[in-house]
Amino acid sequence: MTAVDAPVANATEHRARLLEGMARAVAAKGYADTTIADIVREASVSRRTFYENFSDKSGCLIALYEAASGNALAVLRRAIEPASDWKTQVEQALSAYLGVLARNPVLLRTLFVEILGLGSPGLAARRRATRALADLMVEVVNTRTGERPRQTPLDPTIAVAVVGGINEMVLDAIEQGQAAQLQALVRPAAALLQAAVAADC
Repeated sequence: MTAVDAPVANATEHRARLLEGMARAVAAKGYADTTIADIVREASVSRRTFYENFSDKSGCLIALYEAASGNALAVLRRAIEPASDWKTQVEQALSAYLGVLARNPVLLRTLFVEILGLGSPGLAARRRATRALADLMVEVVNTRTGERPRQTPLDPTIAVAVVGGINEMVLDAIEQGQAAQLQALVRPAAALLQAAVAADC
């Protein structure tokens, strides 16, 4: 590592530690009661380091949301087996995706509920995550292994609507205190997508 590379590497490490610190603080106290002092203490970095990476607490939460969403999407993508039919792929992917979301119910509530309280920046972050999931859905449905291509490809707008429906299922589970049992949503979520695909043929 050169001297030029070192500051970049340190910045990346500090940012990752701050996101982990944010996640731990939120899990312990909830977002509303979490302070920047809590975050830097959990991350074992200085307040100055925090402000070198984020302008405020909400910026840190959005970054945590984007990192967590990116991780969930990566898990989902790895769970897809191209050799399987698309319906099996969807169920496997949804099981993996909902499984990773369920691992931390407290953080899940923050990422699904409190992100919306940040106004336009939070909403924009959520829409980016929704679009990424919808794009992957379109990719899986429209490139069916061993099957003829769809005469009418799945409309990306329909895919966004399906992702929105699945998000509402997750939100309902959170509100019902069932965030740790998200696997129960695999079948209805898969059925929602299958119905949308059938209707969009």
